[in-house]
Order: sequence, then C-alpha cells, then structure tokens
Amino acid sequence: MLNTEVGQERSPENSRPEGQGVVDCGLYVDGVRQSEQVGYAEALEAARKQPGALVWLGVHEPSEAEMAGIAAAYGLHELAVEDAVKAEQRPKLERFGEVDFLVLRTVRYVRHGELTETSEVIETGQMMLFIGPNFVVTVRHGDACRLAPVRSELEARQEILRQGPWAVAYAVMDRVVDIYLEVTDRVGDDLDVLEAEVFARQAHGRIQRIYQMKRELVEFKRAVVPLQRPMMTLTAQVNREVPKEIRKYFRDVQDHLARTVEQVNSYDDLLNSILQARLAQVTVDQNNDMRKIAAWAAIAAVWTAIAGIYGMNFDFMPETGWKYGYPVVLALMLVISLGLYRWFRRNRWL
Repeated sequence: MLNTEVGQERSPENSRPEGQGVVDCGLYVDGVRQSEQVGYAEALEAARKQPGALVWLGVHEPSEAEMAGIAAAYGLHELAVEDAVKAEQRPKLERFGEVDFLVLRTVRYVRHGELTETSEVIETGQMMLFIGPNFVVTVRHGDACRLAPVRSELEARQEILRQGPWAVAYAVMDRVVDIYLEVTDRVGDDLDVLEAEVFARQAHGRIQRIYQMKRELVEFKRAVVPLQRPMMTLTAQVNREVPKEIRKYFRDVQDHLARTVEQVNSYDDLLNSILQARLAQVTVDQNNDMRKIAAWAAIAAVWTAIAGIYGMNFDFMPETGWKYGYPVVLALMLVISLGLYRWFRRNRWL
C-alpha cells in the first residue's frame, strides 16, 4: 500500500498529462459505474436526473483555475475551495449549505536504511472531500495515499456504494486510517532499534537522531490526533446526514483511529524516556571524563609540587648537597604517583 506497485504505475493518477488536475470522473447508478465517459459537469447533471445516482470526481493538486471551474459546476463554497487549493488545513469537518467539507491528513512511511539526523520518516499530504447530495469531490495533495485502489475496491462492493456519497467518504477514510496503522507499526520498529542502541553496553545513539525521530512523530501526531473530533461527529447518533448503515462502518474506522492515537501517544512517551535516558548517559560520561582528568591532574601535581620546591634555588635546602639526593627525589615522586594511580584505579576513577 505504501510502496509504488506496478498496478499503481499504470493507474490514471500516474498516467494523466501534466497540469491536468482531474484524475477520474465516474457516474454511478445504484452502485454500478456507467461506461460512458462524460465531463464532470455533464456527469453531475445526469446524476441529478436519476435516483440512486452519484458522481465521484477525483482531483489531484488542482490549480486555482481548475478548482474554480469545479466549484462553479458543483456549487462549492469559496472558503472551502480556497482551503482545497492551498492544502494547509488541519483535519476538520465543516458544512457549507448542503455540502460537507472534510479535511484529512495523509501519511506515508519513508523507507530508510539507517535513521540519521536528517532522515525523513513520515511523509504527509492532504485529502479534501466535498460531499454533496449526489456527488463526492476528492482533492488529493501529495502521494501519501492514492485513491485508484480505493475506487476499484469500492466499485466491487456495490451494496456499500449504493448508500450514496458517504459510502465514498467511508472508503477514503478507511484507507487513510489503515495506512496510519501501517505507519505506526513501522515507526515502532524504528523506535525499537533506537532504544536498543541507546541502552546497549557501548551506547552510541546520537541525541540528534532522537530529536529527528521526535520531530517526525510530532508531524504524525498532527495528522492523526485532530481527526478524532470529525470522526466523533460522523459516528454520532444525532447525525442525520450520514446514513445509518454507513455510520456502522465509520465506527469501525473510529476504532482503528483510536488505536492509532493510543500507539502514537505511547510512542511519544517512549521517545521522551529514551531521550531522558540518553541525556543521563551523556551526563554520566561527562562526569567519568572529569574524574579521569582530575585523577591525572592529581598525579601530575605531585611532580609539579616537588620539582617546584627544589627549583627555588635557596642556598640552604635539605638534601641539596647529598650525593643520592636527585635519584631519591625522583624515586619518591614515582612511588607517590604509583600509589595515587592504584588508589584511583581501586575507586574507578581511572
């Protein structure tokens, strides 16, 4: 799902001409796609004339001109259209007249051989859905979640597609949340590796890598956590816009989302613990280094102190006229240094 498969390479989303925002436009009657190819304006006009018909228009990174044409044909509100073009919104659900505007954040796990200070782990995008009485317009930004497989699977489940536009919204949200679960599993594997490196006997985990992983996890949380509120609205019993049969499917998606949120929060707590542990290890290593430096400085101080005393060149000093004075002083400095070295070793300073 997260990789580029052969079937996806041949999908319309990848073979469309550059600059053409409309990916696919399907007219469905009683859950069955009609074979004739028509424009999105003509498809909507035909859907309004037939009971049980709907139009699913798929758009990928449209320009302002392309989105303006779609908005004029489908009666979309200008504020929602502006959000769909800029794609800088957090997950939300709004209603403009008879059209519901649903915003999702899509994610994708980026494969990497080794986690570094600049590794990209989570790639995000956006998905906007305009859900009207007899149409659904999906606007996709980025390649984190492609909709060609979703359309194919939903066309094979005609009993769900007959439920109307909200069936399409369910299928899209289900795919997005399923990818959330897959990404959490992959991120969990990365955290296991990071944790093993930090708590290894010879710890070598760099703090920058932990911070990088935390930044990626924060980006993931921004996509997952805010979606809970729109999901609660969709599954509420008082919601009369979503058909009762489809609300049951939305509750299943809500369960998967709740599981994802729990895992992401637990990963955040685990990453904070790993970071604190690594900071404590760095502090301990620094203290050990300072003790070693202090121990060697104490040993060197013995030589400096004795040599300094006998270097003052006074006329009357003990042992200055003694034949064995020089070797005895050297031996004394060596014995004191060896004694200090053994004492520091016994106390694990060296």
